[in-house]
Amino acid sequence: MNDNNNPLGGIYISPRAIATIAHQAALESYGVVGLAHKNLVNGLSQVIVKDPTHGVEVQYDGNEIVINMYIIIEYGVRISSVASSVMNLVHFQVEKALGLPVKSVNVHVQGLRISELE
Repeated sequence: MNDNNNPLGGIYISPRAIATIAHQAALESYGVVGLAHKNLVNGLSQVIVKDPTHGVEVQYDGNEIVINMYIIIEYGVRISSVASSVMNLVHFQVEKALGLPVKSVNVHVQGLRISELE
């Protein structure tokens, strides 16, 4: 959690808030069709409890933010380009929204999805 104190009071930013920003930024990236969980246990818990930040892990040590993203990519797009785009967009959006430095954004491609033909 980030805690900045100023004359009017304190500001606290939870890792969940950071994960929500990163989640939305990833879904806006071209080629990303969804986010996945790191492992099966987390995936099963998502079925029971809907979490808008699933597929995102945030580590914040008080100085820098490290974000791990677990994404599903559209079949047929260049994986490295989509992963790079996600890294850049998430990095930019989180720094822009919070004003805190992002050390790294690590993208883990968990699967590919083929869209239905129309």
